[in-house]
Amino acid sequence: MKKIKIDTEYIKLDQFLKYIGVVQTGGQGKILIEEKKVEINGEVVTERGKKIRRGDKIKIKDVDDFVVI
Repeated sequence: MKKIKIDTEYIKLDQFLKYIGVVQTGGQGKILIEEKKVEINGEVVTERGKKIRRGDKIKIKDVDDFVVI
């Protein structure tokens, strides 16, 4: 599990995917999310704007697991 540090209260899911380098554009992030390949704290997420906060665990299918610190 990779640790990802954020300096703000939260980061939106689509921004998070770009921040960690999983996607290059928001459009690519949208597709990944719509294909239900992203889980936050064990639940599949389909909202691009879902807020991710410190302590959240993100799993991206066929990529890796991340924890926000």
